Amino acid sequence: MPITELLSRNAELYGQETCLTEINLDLQNSHNVIWREYELIENNPAGEYRREMTWRVFDEKANRFANLLIKRGIKKGNKVAILLMNCLEWLPVYFGILKTGALAVPLNFRYTAEEIKYCLELSDTTALIFGPEFIGRLESIYDQIPQIKTLLYAGEGRPSFAESYDRLTANCSSEAPNIQLTDDDDAAIYFSSGTTGFPKAILHNHRSLMSACYTEAKHHGQTREDNFLCIPPLYHTGAKMHWFGSLISGSKAVILRGIKPDWILRTVSEEKITIVWLLVPWAQDILDAIESGEIKLEDYELSQWRLMHIGAQPVPPSLIHRWMKYFPHHQYDTNYGLSESIGPGCVHLGVENIHKVGAIGIPGYDWEVKIIDDKGETVPQGQVGELCVKGPGVMKCYYNDPKATEAVLKGDWLLTGDMAKMDEDGFIYLVDRKKDVIISGGENIYPVQIEDFLRTHESIKDAAVIGLPDSRLGEIAAAIIELKPGHNCSKKDIDEFCLTLPRYKRPREIIFDKVPRNPTGKIEKPKLREKYGATSLVAKQTTR
Repeated sequence: MPITELLSRNAELYGQETCLTEINLDLQNSHNVIWREYELIENNPAGEYRREMTWRVFDEKANRFANLLIKRGIKKGNKVAILLMNCLEWLPVYFGILKTGALAVPLNFRYTAEEIKYCLELSDTTALIFGPEFIGRLESIYDQIPQIKTLLYAGEGRPSFAESYDRLTANCSSEAPNIQLTDDDDAAIYFSSGTTGFPKAILHNHRSLMSACYTEAKHHGQTREDNFLCIPPLYHTGAKMHWFGSLISGSKAVILRGIKPDWILRTVSEEKITIVWLLVPWAQDILDAIESGEIKLEDYELSQWRLMHIGAQPVPPSLIHRWMKYFPHHQYDTNYGLSESIGPGCVHLGVENIHKVGAIGIPGYDWEVKIIDDKGETVPQGQVGELCVKGPGVMKCYYNDPKATEAVLKGDWLLTGDMAKMDEDGFIYLVDRKKDVIISGGENIYPVQIEDFLRTHESIKDAAVIGLPDSRLGEIAAAIIELKPGHNCSKKDIDEFCLTLPRYKRPREIIFDKVPRNPTGKIEKPKLREKYGATSLVAKQTTR
């Protein structure tokens, strides 16, 4: 069934119950995000706020937005983009789009103005809703995106080039639109990138989204008593598809805007959180804060917290061993997936298999895996090959890119681009990546983008970017820079030059050296990795 029916069911069965809570423990870090509905908590000098939403209000807000879009001419098959920070409005907006029969197109909030424009054009998007943090970026390109016929703004301080989401939806019906949907109808486009760094538009249908609900519920056993803490960005399949476990079980979830260890533990304690999905740096920060004495576990009520799971980047086994020292009662799971496989879950460790920490795990619920050689033949057990997955969450295609689709979809099988091997018990271990993508703190960093930027510096002749191991972030970006003859440049000069890049794309290490290239002109990155200690995944004994 279409995933929108789950929301309608929850509104009917649990209408008066809270489903979503948004918490921000530092208004100073979000001064541009001012919503009229925020409930300020009394006697709180730090400016803490907390908002709640019931299942019925959630469904009504989705219906109002759907009816607004329909009034504006949005039809089945159209695309509507979302450019919002995590907030209470995000999911109702997403489901409102789906209820029209249109496709939701979530955008990475780190995208530059040019990247936003590129993704809107690639996906054939005709409507966009955005928040306060993106006024400047949209202002610089809105006259270059004439295909966007509806431009909506959610928040206070509306810019002149957009219309008010709050005002317009308030005047729309809260009844569900009469749009018939099927499992095979297209539902959403998510963006990923290959080694070139140019985003690809990943097309999924309603069956794919529903498969994520079933997989998450099967893996982590959500019940109506659970409360899921959502910290990662909702534009990404990882956070949202884990929340789908709350949707299918009709249980609560909390959106936390902030990642400080104390904030996470306070929220777990005060909101009676039972399930938390963390990225490696956040788990690392919590452990470091415990071991330094910065936070004391006895100050929090954590007995109800039953499951901690991690995904999106390599997970050092040593981190999990440390975690279990302080949280021995926790269930633990590693989740592996791609946006092309509707996010995490096509492979997972399983809460019963903590003795296999270091593996990404076994095939997820309703998924199959195989490891193949360059000829497409399955390799013998223990040998390295490319990991392939097959299941109900495999993408339909790369939208508007048949060549890229053909390269990764072989019948029902999706080629992941990850090299792996399987042990005698059927557990899968990642060995290396075919791609040069650097995964730092759960975010993909594409070296070509940084290399192209660095080469615009007047003193730089050539540049190569590789990933170096980092105990907290998994990997960091290191730039090997070859200067032009007779030019001088310091690390400080390069750091200052890179300030125009988004923070997560700035190289953490600057190395001045010659950039080796092979006879065909390709950078010989294996040589650089060997020279500067960028050991393989198997040597680091990590998993993704």
